[in-house]
Formats: sequence, structure tokens, C-alpha cells
Amino acid sequence: MHIVYVSDGKAGHRSQAVGLYKAMQRQSNIEVTFQEISIQELPIFSLLKAIWARRFALFEKKPDYIFGVGSHTQARVLLLGRVYPKAKTVIMMKPNFPVNWFDYAIIPQHDRVKESMHVITTQGALNPIVNENRHQPNRILIALGGNSKRHQWNDEKVLSSIQRLVENNVHATFILTTSRRTPDTFLETLAQQNFYSKLQIFPVEHTPQGWVFEEMQKAEAVWVTEDSVSMIFEALTAGCKVGIIKINRLKEDRITCSIDQIIQSNLVSDQTFIEMLVEPHAFKEAERVATYLLAQ
Repeated sequence: MHIVYVSDGKAGHRSQAVGLYKAMQRQSNIEVTFQEISIQELPIFSLLKAIWARRFALFEKKPDYIFGVGSHTQARVLLLGRVYPKAKTVIMMKPNFPVNWFDYAIIPQHDRVKESMHVITTQGALNPIVNENRHQPNRILIALGGNSKRHQWNDEKVLSSIQRLVENNVHATFILTTSRRTPDTFLETLAQQNFYSKLQIFPVEHTPQGWVFEEMQKAEAVWVTEDSVSMIFEALTAGCKVGIIKINRLKEDRITCSIDQIIQSNLVSDQTFIEMLVEPHAFKEAERVATYLLAQ
């Protein structure tokens, strides 16, 4: 079985495609191969010509599945589906085109698209994490985001939340990391706090690729600022207890509503004591989607 992934170069999008590929690889009783090809290598005119030839020279072999994530990949996935009509086209987002133009659209529930023979809804975006059951008691990862189009960073609010975590979990080991959206001056302000010595600080620019995923495998609990939605679902998939650090909202929309919903549905919590967090769920969305696709 061969999977072709049409890539727009965005790491978060690639994570979704690799997550589904890895899940299909684990479940399939035949070899599953994966080829990533950039949209720059797929000019529309060349794809239109390839429809008549029924082949595309850059492909190692005929695809059985064609994956796309991101708006700029959609037309290319559709055209490749015409080049290889036996391949299943899979777009991992709410598409700009009618969903029935694709064989499958994998869409987060917060986009509010009804499930159908063409639509598979998921809780959050897919990711490649598997729970390795290596979690260490009282090890806490704090993962900070930053400003976004729906959230505004507030130093005082975040510092207060971190202080409560430290004070309420006196026997815990704290690992703290930032993101590329965290304000540059925040760590300087954090260093001036009297609880700073309780934290092991790993700025994002000093962490190698895969560092956060490894830390999630070791942490009993992960507290994430609410703007980092993908990281919330990654922590759930890793099998961690998950806490939410609330920050200021600029507006209410489908994403902020989804955060409120997963708190209300008892998947995560806004508590600050590790003992009061929700026990980990068996959260395996990529596995569930892979099972569905392979059964068709």
C-alpha cells in the first residue's frame, strides 16, 4: 500500500498526515509506504497534462491513498485523484470544495460538519503520538503558547497560574517550555519570581525536534495554555492528565468553544492540583480513523 502526501511545508500539517500514515502502518497486514511531495513540485498545468497520461513521473509507484492538509493542497489532491482514479483522496480539514469531491474529509468536530460517507469527524487534529506508558509520577510539563488571532497573552495571568501550580503541587518536578509565539520578554519576567527556582526551563529555541513529544511520554500531567489547541490533543494522545491554563480571549469562536466543550466533557480540567485532574482517557483518534479507512 502506497500513500502520497501532498505537502505545503507546514510542520503542523505534516504531523497530521504522518499520524494517520503511522496508524495505518501499525494496523495493516501488508507493507505501507509513504512519499512526501511538495506542492512546488506539483504545478497545476503539469497535473492537468498527467490526467491524460494516467501517471505522474515523480511518484515512486501508484498511490493507493493521496493525503492533503492545508488549503493550497486541495486542488492538487483532487487533480491527482483524476490522474490515479483508483486511489482514495483524503483531505484532513474542512475543504473549500464540496466534501463529496474527495473520497474522505477528516474534519475536527469544532468545524461543525456533519459526519457522512465522505466525512469523518475527530476530536482535534490527528498527530503521530502513541502512548508509550512511560509516565513518571509527579512529573509536570508546562507548555506555553502566546498571542494568536483569538487570544492575547497576559504576563500577570500566566505567572499567577504557574505560581498556583508550583504551590499546589509541592512534590512535583516542573519542566517548562515556551513556543515561538511566547513573548520574548516573558522568561526574563519569570526569572524574577520567587518560585522560579522550582522550574526547569527549556526555551523552544533550545529544544530539538521531537523534544516536546518525548517530554509528554515522561510527564504524568501537562498544563497547556488554552491557545495551543493542537498541543492539548497531543498531550491527551500521549496518555497524560491535561490541565488548561486560561489566558485572555479576544473573541469567542468555534475554537474557543471547543476548549470549553472539552473541559465540560471531562477530557481536560482547569484545576491546578494534579490529583484533581481528569484521569487519562484512551485517546486514539488516528487509530480510529485508520481503522475506518482500512475497513472500506
